[in-house]
Amino acid sequence: MGFRSAKAVMLALALLLPGVAGAQVRIKDIADIEGVRDNQLVGYGLVVGLPGTGDRLRSAVFTRQSLVGMLERLGVNTRDQERQLDTRNVAAVMVTANLPAFARPGSRIDVAVSSLGDASNLTGGTLLVTPLLGADGEVYAVSQGAVATGAIGARGQGASVQRGVPTSARIASGGVVEREIPFDLAGRDRVRLSLRNPDLTTARRMANAINRALGGGAATATDPRTVVVVTGGRDVATLLTDIEQLRVEPDQAARVIIEEASGTIVMGANVRVSQVAIAQGNLTIRVTETPQVSQPGPLSNGQTQVVPRTGIEVDDQRERRLGILPRSVTLEELVRGLNSLGVGPRDLITILQSIKAAGALQAELEVR
Repeated sequence: MGFRSAKAVMLALALLLPGVAGAQVRIKDIADIEGVRDNQLVGYGLVVGLPGTGDRLRSAVFTRQSLVGMLERLGVNTRDQERQLDTRNVAAVMVTANLPAFARPGSRIDVAVSSLGDASNLTGGTLLVTPLLGADGEVYAVSQGAVATGAIGARGQGASVQRGVPTSARIASGGVVEREIPFDLAGRDRVRLSLRNPDLTTARRMANAINRALGGGAATATDPRTVVVVTGGRDVATLLTDIEQLRVEPDQAARVIIEEASGTIVMGANVRVSQVAIAQGNLTIRVTETPQVSQPGPLSNGQTQVVPRTGIEVDDQRERRLGILPRSVTLEELVRGLNSLGVGPRDLITILQSIKAAGALQAELEVR
């Protein structure tokens, strides 16, 4: 990301975040119903039909054993010739999927396929019937179908290009649910709402909004993550539908997130900085060599000579003055002030860490 684009992004965030923080959002968008969740499934299978990009059977022992076992189940005995198998059209894969809440037998789900051996590309392959197991070891779905990697690759003698990961693929609607996970939502006398971003103030605002809509003490915030709602004999599905549409204003902690590897900085709207002076600049010395060739005149006895030409530039960042941020500046003022000093994302990370070390950053600083 260039300096101009990074500066534009930071200014946009500074201008937008304060307005977004005061907006009301639906409870549906910030909380989940406790117990209503996905369940992870996993399975082991074989992808066949690859154009010579599968596992090497001599090195991938588990692929060879799986292939022999599958052929035996289909009535083909290859035990005597097991070590002579040398096809590269088969790859052992791990198959994963998420079983949605209230998924019924016969429903279809998407599955992800990932190479387990030394296969180089799964494009064009077909996943054979693979049972998908839950954490309890029971089979909840079965997957099969043509895999799609979405990867593009080309290779020549002097160069190659590749986009995407050819050893990971997906099968849209490639899994069929065979068993459902029972969950009785209608028979509950109380429902727990779980906040995705735990905050005691937001939980209390949720409880107050629900009580205003339902009346009485139907909802109680028990901790920063949980709001308990008493159904009171109401139809649970209808009750939750009405609650999901209620709007509250989520509170936001003062937090600065720094992704040091990519130079990404995200600041919350409630970030405040006490009075502090900032100076940013580096001494840069640039030496360039541009040798020139000196030719002798016509009919002379001179020789051609290479004359050195050296240019030296010194940049001491004089135009970057010491800046003073007044007491308790807002996020917008902080970013505008730092941008006026010509601070790039990398320098901004160092400055924020120094402000925090000086005790002037009134926010949580998290470096990842």
